[in-house]
Amino acid sequence: MIVHLKLLLTAVFWGGTFIAGRLVSQSVGPYSAAFLRFAAASTCLLFLVRRIEGRWPPLNPSQRLAMLVLGLSGVFAYNVLFFKGLKLIAAGRASLIIANNPILIALLSAVFFKQRLTILQGLGILMSVSGAVVVISNGQIGRLLEPLAAGDLYIFGAVLSWVTYSLVGKAVLRGLSPLVAVAYSATLGAVCLLWPALGEGLWTAIAGYPAVAWAGLAYLAIFGTVLGFLWYYEGIQAIGATRASLFINFVPVSAVLMAFVILDEPLTFALLAGAALVTGGVFLTNRFADQGKARQSGAA
Repeated sequence: MIVHLKLLLTAVFWGGTFIAGRLVSQSVGPYSAAFLRFAAASTCLLFLVRRIEGRWPPLNPSQRLAMLVLGLSGVFAYNVLFFKGLKLIAAGRASLIIANNPILIALLSAVFFKQRLTILQGLGILMSVSGAVVVISNGQIGRLLEPLAAGDLYIFGAVLSWVTYSLVGKAVLRGLSPLVAVAYSATLGAVCLLWPALGEGLWTAIAGYPAVAWAGLAYLAIFGTVLGFLWYYEGIQAIGATRASLFINFVPVSAVLMAFVILDEPLTFALLAGAALVTGGVFLTNRFADQGKARQSGAA
């Protein structure tokens, strides 16, 4: 199906955002980088809304509130924490921490949407968390007794922000098209980011950004945001948040490989073992969620 191909490409695009984000974060402040990314992306998205919908659809009060939550969580908070984290830790490491997004989505879906977890899903959650532990500790479990590094904490914060974005987005899509939801949340996020970016010195620093930073920002805006967000929300609408999040399995795999090729980051045993555990765990968690839903539908 086309929706599955789009979700797979979205995962590859998002794998590339870790490399682009790592490059951008070395010369651009986190608020400035996030603002420039979404200022460009929201302009493109609003243009597409106008062209496809024929207007900018109005929002009712509950949709406005939900859209603000989306803008603050998936755009403002996620991206500031994303750039802060990538300035401090390797792109492959960050991608494997963020790969636990579907685990939290599955757990919170069970709490808020009454989706039952099976024994195999529980095993998948344990595998994925174990993989994250291996990556964070670099294979030395005793290091977990030490305080987490600031970069790891920033990336964990990004995970919580994205989980909020995904779950709230599931509710929002009941009344809005994916394109409208993404465009409005991106625009609100960009507006919220403007003042912090100016306070960070964007106006005076922008002329000195290197070409690699501009290339990274362009990639983040077009592939990581416009196409990535739109296709991800189309996937949520078509096959549900849990099944759509299954494709995030491919994000850390592509990110680790691209980080090795482009950034020359080492492929350590701990990184590869963690990647295998995280990917396998997320697969189990979501694969058997799908089978459980199918059985329930058949029984009904």
